[in-house]
Amino acid sequence: MMESKGRTIKIKIPAINFGNQFWKIFSLVLLVALVGSIYMNFRGVSFSGQLSSNDVGKKVIDFINNNLVQPGTSASLVSVKDMGSYYEIITSYQGQQIPVYATKDGKILFLQAIEMTETQKTQTQTTTQQQTQEIPKRDIPDVKVFIMSYCPFGIQAVKALLPVMKLLDGKANITIHYVDYIMHGEKEVYENLRQYCIQKEQRDKFYDYMLCFVQSGDYQKCLNEAKVDVNKLNVCMNETDQKYNVTKYYQDRSTWLSGAYPPFLVEKDLNDKYGVRGSPTIIINDKEVRVNRSPEAFKQAICQAFTNPPAECNQTLSTETASPGIGPLTGGSTSSGSCG
Repeated sequence: MMESKGRTIKIKIPAINFGNQFWKIFSLVLLVALVGSIYMNFRGVSFSGQLSSNDVGKKVIDFINNNLVQPGTSASLVSVKDMGSYYEIITSYQGQQIPVYATKDGKILFLQAIEMTETQKTQTQTTTQQQTQEIPKRDIPDVKVFIMSYCPFGIQAVKALLPVMKLLDGKANITIHYVDYIMHGEKEVYENLRQYCIQKEQRDKFYDYMLCFVQSGDYQKCLNEAKVDVNKLNVCMNETDQKYNVTKYYQDRSTWLSGAYPPFLVEKDLNDKYGVRGSPTIIINDKEVRVNRSPEAFKQAICQAFTNPPAECNQTLSTETASPGIGPLTGGSTSSGSCG
């Protein structure tokens, strides 16, 4: 039986998961809102002019509960604040207070407010921070990226990492690992196991599987496309499940961390060694580093870890930020979100 006392999981607001369709909806909302025309479709209601704070708050909560939260859960309204040109709506979901934002006519919902005057400064500071990190050097760098398989930001990191895995195949040891607790339900338990076993026993199929999965989320389709030996995979998943009591702990809520997060102990030794707390956590040559989530940024960070960088490090990869969550490879606006 796993001892869960004494460990507290902190939830960072940017990483809150409002449900399976959260990041698909968020990406659509953000994209269309930037050109000025995303509308909440409330049956039989038309908007003309400014609405009261109470009306907008109610419509936002209704929209979130009908579209974004996990089945069987709901968000509630805490407060609405007039910010001048828009409303700040504080919602409560699963014990966390989460701010969202809406225009005063109730037509446009923003899940994050970005101060545009600070954007360039923040981007410059982040880039400089990555460039000034001291990364230990080795002849063959060892790169470990810890994720939760359904964490939007973990998926974002994988999207940025995959081109580098392909580019530096045979030059650097780049592997994906799994955080020792679950935040995204039963599907994450078994997708973690699936990815773990493919990488462990069918490494030559892992890249193709992951490239498919981060875009479609359809593991059956991806197993077929990557030509994974499903019988061999099932044996590995069953053996790993039994060895580490994965399903047993998932079904026994008394073992859950903070009473909310099922343990996933398959790689607990590595989690403890590196002090992993959330998804993604990036370890290069046994040192935790922060990396902007574009293929080129990952390539530069890993190439800094070579004693003598190979010729492949001279190749320029995409500088576009990967998109969070399952979906298109690019289109992200931030490299700072995490789950956990």
